[in-house]
Amino acid sequence: MSKKATEATQDLTYTQAMKQLEEITTRLQDPNCDIDLLRDYTKQALSLLKFCKTCLTQTDEELKKLLAELEDM
Repeated sequence: MSKKATEATQDLTYTQAMKQLEEITTRLQDPNCDIDLLRDYTKQALSLLKFCKTCLTQTDEELKKLLAELEDM
């Protein structure tokens, strides 16, 4: 993730990021969405999506390790 994207999402939880994505989606679906803000909304959404993907990947890896430990018991 880029430094700017990391800074924008560093204090977010996965749940907060998903909520922001939902809000952006709602704005984009509004017929009165300001076309001048479309690029900004898209950039913000991309940053949030990357953050969420990283969170999910890390969680998946941690869960696999934990399950492997359980199997070794």
